[in-house]
Amino acid sequence: MDPLSALRDFTVRNELDKIVRVGDTFHFSTAYAFPCAAPTAYRSKQGTLYTLETLVHFVKNLHAKHHDYIRTTSTQKIPAVTLLDRKGLENYLLGKISSTDAIEFPKLPQSSAPIPDSTPVDRDFDLNGENSRAAVLEDENPMVLLMAMEKPLKDRELLLECRNRDFYAVLTAATRRDEERQRLESQQRKDGLVAKNRIDRGYGEELGVGFDGTAKPKMHLKGSKIGEGVPIILVPSAFQTLITIYNVKEFLENGVFVPTDAVAKQAKEPRPDCVTVQKKFSRDRVVTAYEVRDKPSALKAEDWDRVVAVFVLGKEWQFKDWPFKDHVEIFNKILGFYMRFEDDSVESAKIVKQWNVKIISISKNKRHQDRAAALEVWDRLEEFMRSRSHS
Repeated sequence: MDPLSALRDFTVRNELDKIVRVGDTFHFSTAYAFPCAAPTAYRSKQGTLYTLETLVHFVKNLHAKHHDYIRTTSTQKIPAVTLLDRKGLENYLLGKISSTDAIEFPKLPQSSAPIPDSTPVDRDFDLNGENSRAAVLEDENPMVLLMAMEKPLKDRELLLECRNRDFYAVLTAATRRDEERQRLESQQRKDGLVAKNRIDRGYGEELGVGFDGTAKPKMHLKGSKIGEGVPIILVPSAFQTLITIYNVKEFLENGVFVPTDAVAKQAKEPRPDCVTVQKKFSRDRVVTAYEVRDKPSALKAEDWDRVVAVFVLGKEWQFKDWPFKDHVEIFNKILGFYMRFEDDSVESAKIVKQWNVKIISISKNKRHQDRAAALEVWDRLEEFMRSRSHS
């Protein structure tokens, strides 16, 4: 494989960390090794072929601004990729395009005078003359010559791109089956969890013992104690907020934020009144279940004793008819969260900043960062539960 194709292959597979420079040679894991100064098949608009050293440094600094990139190349004395070539080269190395006119792979070497098949070649005769060239061509592996002429048109990712077809139906079917399995498992555990919570927070307190039979100190809560049953988390019913009854399970259990409208469009069942969530990405052997609801008006008086957290919308009317006198009392007894996009304006959280709530920021596009945000919610929630369960 030529240096340009090897570099593109490692870039598309996100294995740039496996390209290591040793002296004047780049080692591509254990598969290939090329000289740093080896010319590649990519020709600049100025007419010169970029060296492997130039392209490796370029692809490892794709996210740097061009003037910062030029500064580093100057410091390290590495020839730079010009601004005119930058976009096309980046698209090719990342696999966004399969080919470009700037690529010139070497052609097959051809003899100026082909040797007839009937003419025997004397390998020991005139090695510095015409017969030596014929001998070299005869020894050359035909596959090597063919591969030198090859121009890759598609990689393994592009082969999966079919017109008018996608894998979304497969994904939704698999997700639906997984959710159904989780729902059944959650329902089976629910009775046992309710019984455990009743012992830990109700009868266990009266008897002075915990779930495992050991002595347990009585709970002294700030203003009230946690009611019997599964703890409740409230979310807004309005679609303007980031977390709703539709996407709260995916966010808290799997650490992935999915927009509410996207989930609602795919939902084939009516809007749920209650969703059960558990902290799945935890090493703890005992996992506590929480009920998530979005209709506070449907809660009974005894249900409010089980409310431990709320995702706020940032509007005063959200707390209308709640059994508390003001925000101070609400967020003294209930843990508050406010979800926002990290690049939202400060004005959007102006009212929330006056309340005792935790602001959780997530990215609009970087879904791999959602897990950290979900873990922060769980950490705060577990800390809050511990503080309410111990004197």
